Amino acid sequence: MTTKFAMLAACSIAASLMACQRQGPTQTVEWYVAHPQDTENVLVACRNNPGELAATPNCMNANKARNKTTWGAQGRGIVPDGNGKGGAL
Repeated sequence: MTTKFAMLAACSIAASLMACQRQGPTQTVEWYVAHPQDTENVLVACRNNPGELAATPNCMNANKARNKTTWGAQGRGIVPDGNGKGGAL
């Protein structure tokens, strides 16, 4: 029984390490803002395999960068409205 558990644990660790290597280094939101083509490439991969990639740091950071640039480009960022609650333009 312990041998089966040890083999299962070893396989799980190996699979986790392979997934980390495939994902590459974690980039920041600001890095993705500065590299729009890389952002789009990562988002395509995230959309193609959301079950495995959606919660990874790079998918989350690329998505935040896209949202940041999209909202900023539309001039619809959140700004204070004078009553301390904030509001959209």
